[in-house]
Amino acid sequence: MSQMNKYQGIFPAFYACYKEDGSINPEAVRAFTVYLMEKGVTGLYVGGSSGECIYQSVEERKIVLENVMEAAGGKMVIIAHVACNNTADSCELAAHAQSLGVDAIAAIPPIYFHLPDYAIAKYWNDISAAAPDTDFVIYNIPQLAGVALNSSLLRTMMKNPNVIGVKNSSMPIQDIEMWRDEGALVFNGPDEQILAGLAAGAVGGIGGTYAVMPELYLKIFSLFHEGQIATAREIQDACCQIIYKLCSGKGNMYGMIKAVLKVNGAPDLGGVREPLYPVQKEDEPIIREAADMINACIKKFC
Repeated sequence: MSQMNKYQGIFPAFYACYKEDGSINPEAVRAFTVYLMEKGVTGLYVGGSSGECIYQSVEERKIVLENVMEAAGGKMVIIAHVACNNTADSCELAAHAQSLGVDAIAAIPPIYFHLPDYAIAKYWNDISAAAPDTDFVIYNIPQLAGVALNSSLLRTMMKNPNVIGVKNSSMPIQDIEMWRDEGALVFNGPDEQILAGLAAGAVGGIGGTYAVMPELYLKIFSLFHEGQIATAREIQDACCQIIYKLCSGKGNMYGMIKAVLKVNGAPDLGGVREPLYPVQKEDEPIIREAADMINACIKKFC
């Protein structure tokens, strides 16, 4: 098992990067990796929900991770989400991730069919066995996966020495406390509660809106550890308002985020992959307002 202190901090979930024809854009992947690295984040979470993984092929997901790793150059902690909805593809991605030298792999449970705990445990352990020298993080996101982690299943998984913890995207803060009590490192998932998650014992956060405003989440993390909770709460509240604004458009939130990033001078990441709904003309005022909100908050607090 690796040194665990490297997992303390802010991990933006990496966004999918597309060309105009909808194919993966390796140049944008590399540029966005450098962009986030220069912001000072702890590391990246690649190939998860924000990366539109369920709409990408195994080969596309390999291309993304290869380019992230090339651009990161060992200067950031990289956690690669490798789960597919079948074991064989998941194991292939796990082995590939280990071959590239990622710090950890992660996996949601199998979706659609509601499998018993012993089947989920086998699925996760099979994936871990395909990358035997790499840390493993359970991804708990019951509102999307349709399957919720429980203490019994986590205890079973903690018998695997590669399993280090949980990316917890369920809403109850109590879940963070429960998983921590089982000996797991816990990454807070819901961005709207990163401050509360840290207070409950999360070592850091992995979030889908971190990459559009990393300065703010980094500031929350540092203020929390400095004991400046009131100011951290102000920033948390501001982040929530920005998230609500990003969700108020007709286009999918990740399309809105990519548009905001472009307005604020980040690399052009393209749009989103259907069936995610693209940004519409009527969304442009919302995009500009969200960009202004982010910039004002950074100016005020950072």
